Amino acid sequence: MTNENEKVVGVEKRGRVAIVTLLRSARRNSMDQALVDGVKAALLQLDRDDGIGAIVLAGAAPGFSAGSDLKFICALDLEAMGRFEQECGDLGRLIGFISKPVVAAVEMFAVGGGFTLATCCDVVVAGRGSNWSLPEVPHGWLTPWGIKSLVARVGLVKARLLCFCLEPLTAEDARAIGVVDYCCDDGEALAMATAIAEKLAALPRPAVAATKRFFSAYLMDNAEAMDFEANRLFLDNCRETAAQATLDKFRRR
Repeated sequence: MTNENEKVVGVEKRGRVAIVTLLRSARRNSMDQALVDGVKAALLQLDRDDGIGAIVLAGAAPGFSAGSDLKFICALDLEAMGRFEQECGDLGRLIGFISKPVVAAVEMFAVGGGFTLATCCDVVVAGRGSNWSLPEVPHGWLTPWGIKSLVARVGLVKARLLCFCLEPLTAEDARAIGVVDYCCDDGEALAMATAIAEKLAALPRPAVAATKRFFSAYLMDNAEAMDFEANRLFLDNCRETAAQATLDKFRRR
């Protein structure tokens, strides 16, 4: 769980580009309440900043994000757990609906909610050594948010297969099916993502905002309802034996 005085989100401005960095390195940049709230606040502030034309979302070493912090969520009751995952979904949809493009810079891993967080971004850049997986079903529950962003990139049938998590994806696998847009050498994702963001920021702002708004209306159509239904099924799953066994492991840590 995050210490109240611990900085969990960093914001750096490089000219017309802002870099938002997840800073929970000790927890593999997994998502707790402070991290989700911090990223939301940073995105909203940057979207209002006339000096910023594009945003990069990155994770501090060792990687992008391991998804929901299971040690954090297993300490919550089911109602609070569901509410937290719903707020994660709110963050994913916020990325889709702010006016400025967001470029994900993924190194080493994008797991669970880290996977769907990346796919919610407008452009996804990944180091070739990064691994991608949605391990929720093996844990005992349905992926609770962000599935619409995955469907928008790969289609319903492939999204279902990815949610079953029969095997992890390499970055090149992810690029081949549309999860990732650009691959680069390991350690270069932030530099490539920033270069792409600079190109986006150099374009006429009204045209970029209009383009994002036009496509988001279709890409995010029904996303809130899908998150709501996935969250309901997630909570049903969390009452079952397999999910409780997973959560018990983290309660004992």
